[in-house]
Amino acid sequence: MSPPRPSSMQLQPCLPFSNCNSSSYNYGQTYALVAFVHDKGMKGALDDFKVMLTRNEPITGLAKVVAVLVIFALGVVAGLWVSAGVRRSQQESVDPRSTGFHGGGGGGICCRPEPNPDFEEFVAPTRLMHDMTDRELFWRATLVPTAAARYPFERVPKVAFMFLAGRGVLPLAPLWERFFRGAGHEERFSVYVHAPPGVAINVSADSPFYGRQIPSQKTSWGSVTLVDAERRLLANALLDFSNERFVLLSESCIPVHNFTTVYDYLVGSRHSFVEAYYRDDRGCRSRYSRRMAPDITLREWRKGSQWLELSRDLAASVLADTRYYPLFRRHCTPSCYPDEHYVQTYVSLRHGARNSNRTVTRVEWPAGTSHPVTYGAGDATPELVRSIRTSAEPCAYNSRLTSTCYLFARKFSPDALAPLLNMSAAVMHY
Repeated sequence: MSPPRPSSMQLQPCLPFSNCNSSSYNYGQTYALVAFVHDKGMKGALDDFKVMLTRNEPITGLAKVVAVLVIFALGVVAGLWVSAGVRRSQQESVDPRSTGFHGGGGGGICCRPEPNPDFEEFVAPTRLMHDMTDRELFWRATLVPTAAARYPFERVPKVAFMFLAGRGVLPLAPLWERFFRGAGHEERFSVYVHAPPGVAINVSADSPFYGRQIPSQKTSWGSVTLVDAERRLLANALLDFSNERFVLLSESCIPVHNFTTVYDYLVGSRHSFVEAYYRDDRGCRSRYSRRMAPDITLREWRKGSQWLELSRDLAASVLADTRYYPLFRRHCTPSCYPDEHYVQTYVSLRHGARNSNRTVTRVEWPAGTSHPVTYGAGDATPELVRSIRTSAEPCAYNSRLTSTCYLFARKFSPDALAPLLNMSAAVMHY
């Protein structure tokens, strides 16, 4: 905003570069000098003052003194201007996110960092498809902050729901979508799907499953490829630094409690949930290979449910394992079923005190069979779900007994979807 000008009567007796005498020079003329400098610009004013001082026309001593003082003042202003610019550039080089000035409170000026989209994508990837090999992915996923490090962003712990969809379909997705709507906000959970290569799951664009497939490879039942798929899910989920708990599920699993209950149960637990036991019978012993000794002895061999849940540090530890996993790749053939032994044995050997030694996914196994019971439309009743929600035998949770032992259940067939949706609000509270 230009300074207010004095009247034309004040300006006319002596303009800045006119031949003035001491009797006609007054304060109005001095103001005219300042106003002229303001309008003409700093560089132009300096040049014109040089001309004025070197002209042969008579200039009074007072005018010359005033002119010199003005030039001196302009030099001081120019120096301050350059100094401020240097300091500003140094500040911006220290904080590259400071890209602009914004009005602050109280009429002041402050420099606020703008959100960095590259950093946000690094700490919470939204694009799950990538071209990393498994080796590169597992290495990247195990780069974890030290325990004493503080996250440089506001971190809300999330639960990673990892679906192993062997056929590439999610027949119970509508039930899960209703369950996830109870989260209130997506910042409390994330979804990952491992489907066969080249198979795209069919869900709507507003589904929590949309765009959540990870790079995958073929799997076969009972082989180490299932463990590879589990590790792939863990690794991709670990890339999101806000994921704190990791639960492995199948396309035939259902949640038997609402989201808030599940979230509080997992995030609030001091232990992971990996069923790991040794049973001195032929079914357990026959899967063990003596070639795993001395790293894994028969007494250290463990079996348990494939459907497990891990804390973040245990998930990273599983991926970083280079001692036990190669043994399973080499020796757990042809019918070792490593998905029921590898993580179970590893956690028992390395992190036994941090494991609850039970699963949070209910599965019913008939005696003498290798496949669990499948619940169809006629089996999916409120009575069945209530019996799973409240266990007849209590279990330990944070060193206390509770009847809430299972958060999920399987194996439900696609035709069980309709009765499950009908009872979800009244029985499962979502």
